[in-house]
Amino acid sequence: MPGRGDARRKRLARARLYVVTGARQAEGDLAAFLEAVLGAGADIIQLREKDAEAGDILRWSEDFRAAADRHSALFMINDRADLAVAAGADGVHVGQNDLPPAWARRVVGPEMIIGLSTHSGMEFDAGDPEADYLCVGPLHATPTKPGRPATGLEVVGHAAARARDGREPRPWFAIGGIDAASLPGVIAAGAERIAVVRAAAGPDPGAAVRALLTGFARSPVS
Repeated sequence: MPGRGDARRKRLARARLYVVTGARQAEGDLAAFLEAVLGAGADIIQLREKDAEAGDILRWSEDFRAAADRHSALFMINDRADLAVAAGADGVHVGQNDLPPAWARRVVGPEMIIGLSTHSGMEFDAGDPEADYLCVGPLHATPTKPGRPATGLEVVGHAAARARDGREPRPWFAIGGIDAASLPGVIAAGAERIAVVRAAAGPDPGAAVRALLTGFARSPVS
């Protein structure tokens, strides 16, 4: 009988839009924000609070978990494998200098999803086999990654080629400064999935999510 991990990975494979957000800047309207982006069709929501204390992350996670359940979305926590388990998240997302996926797997077990950020074709190709999905970017300079040079669209073409020839069968997401205006170029470069931060953080996050999803109308995930 399929387990929870199978269901999570099937949901991941169908995902197109991944929203990454903090909680503190919108805490007063956090539930409304989550309802807006997930109700509009975002497939994955990540709680990213680099400097928050564990208790705050667990408290915020209650809203994230409840909203994700209402909309059959996946809920991820950034960096902290231990808190992902404690919060009942669907998985943890780690960067190149965080706990390696092979070690994160020991913490979260086989049923949870692990995501990994990559910033070049070389890092993408070397993606830890314990990661269930990869992100590539940032495609454009972004204040959420100060000091991180933009990769440009070349890394998207590289990732798409690896996916087409079967060398990288895992889902992957382009990330970094993507919005409705830049999305057509990202899709043309080969992306089928994207992750966004600022593009969903405006005054009408639901409308922003719908605009991004409309951009995929001619490029469905296979």
